[in-house]
Amino acid sequence: MAVPRFTPDLLHPRYWPTWFGVGAVWLLSWLPIPLQMRMGAGLGWLAGRILGGRRRVVRANLDLAFPDRSDDERERMVDAHFRDLGMGVFETALAWFAPDWRLRGRGEVVGIEHLDAAMADGSGVLLLTGHFTTLEIGARFLCLAQRPFHAMYRPYDNAVMDHLMHHWREGRSGLPALPRDDLRRLVRALRNGHAVWYAPDQTLDKRLSVYARFFGTPVRTITATARLAQMGRCKVVPYFPQRENGRYRITFLPALEDFPGGDEVADAERINRVIESGVMMAPTQYFWVHKRYKGLPPGMPSIYGRRPGGSGRGPLPPSPPSAP
Repeated sequence: MAVPRFTPDLLHPRYWPTWFGVGAVWLLSWLPIPLQMRMGAGLGWLAGRILGGRRRVVRANLDLAFPDRSDDERERMVDAHFRDLGMGVFETALAWFAPDWRLRGRGEVVGIEHLDAAMADGSGVLLLTGHFTTLEIGARFLCLAQRPFHAMYRPYDNAVMDHLMHHWREGRSGLPALPRDDLRRLVRALRNGHAVWYAPDQTLDKRLSVYARFFGTPVRTITATARLAQMGRCKVVPYFPQRENGRYRITFLPALEDFPGGDEVADAERINRVIESGVMMAPTQYFWVHKRYKGLPPGMPSIYGRRPGGSGRGPLPPSPPSAP
């Protein structure tokens, strides 16, 4: 898929606010990186105090995922998550704009041999991950490791952002971006022995999902990972980015063995377990601001409704012994 060409239409006055915003982000990306992280953490903390609705979503998710932790611990996790979100905005700018020399030396890729081993026989690979605040910067370090991959792509209504997102992702990843809904191109890329970035944890298509446990609670989970692995005749290699003490670590795990296993519920449960292991590497850097538990089984009340004096969710009935 070719990068949308620059045309004079992109300079129309209706796009000037977009160009101004992109230019401001570019300028900010040249500030000292430690200063950017402090600014991001401060803005994120402030957003967590202002955006009450989003804060309730984060708290409800953490209440459900970490019931063994105290209320105070989870409240501190909520604040930490918003700080991570703020830093993630600046990290995204660095991923898009920073030259290699500014990032090289600020992170490491661990376990890259697992990816190399999976592709050694010419197989394609699904790079399985989740949505983390460090998602974009993590992909940039994968580029610095000189491992080309296809980034997934959702078209933008804004023509300037559509052009720039193509440019940024294809220019860094080394392979064309793939529209996330173009199954034929995706399968072809995998069969041709390419690596494809893939995060299945925010898609809740009822037609392609089952109920599988995520941190102990059955939630709607798509089965596409197993289907793609089968259709693309490829392997699934998990990888997870994290920030730790101002540095970045991108960790690759061994390719999943005997996957898919033929049972779509068991396969979906397995993918959720893998993503959970990545979350536990840096719990507050997972995208808890997303309503991950909005696809609960029938009969289980939404956890995102308000209740006076509470954490933003009503009581849940006991989880069934197995996902339906």
